[in-house]
Amino acid sequence: MDGSTIDLGRRGFLTGRRKSLPDSIRPPWSREASIAAACTGCGACVPACPQHIITLDRDSRPALAFETAECSFCGACAQACPEPVFDLAIAAFPHGVAIGTQCFAQRGIVCQSCGDACPESAIRFRPRLGGPALPEIAADRCSGCGACIAACPASAMSATVRSMEAAHV
Repeated sequence: MDGSTIDLGRRGFLTGRRKSLPDSIRPPWSREASIAAACTGCGACVPACPQHIITLDRDSRPALAFETAECSFCGACAQACPEPVFDLAIAAFPHGVAIGTQCFAQRGIVCQSCGDACPESAIRFRPRLGGPALPEIAADRCSGCGACIAACPASAMSATVRSMEAAHV
């Protein structure tokens, strides 16, 4: 049996054989530590999300899937959760976004879908000679909502961990 099938229950914790999936983006106002400590995997947050972006990962823990929509920060997931998983006093997300090499603009194709979708105007386009303007992310303006991820036709946008200073603003 490999470590990916062991639950984060008492045995997995005490033996150190199981850690949370590092690639999962958690719902707003929650962190890996609060999910590991308090989430029972009940899934109450899943149907509560009006954007339908919360799913349960392999460990039955909430994770966000930005492929179809963004987080609107409505708080419905936090209200639906019967456990102390969410803390509305902390920053909503400790992540931002990164632009991958599959970006159309970086490959010479005019596209500004990510910038058009960004509600925070955190994506600007730097003009360049001989090609389309290149997207740049202003990390201080990015809320991590995922609107650009959902809008990108090249699937070039991805969530990425911010520096600790930016994550605690």
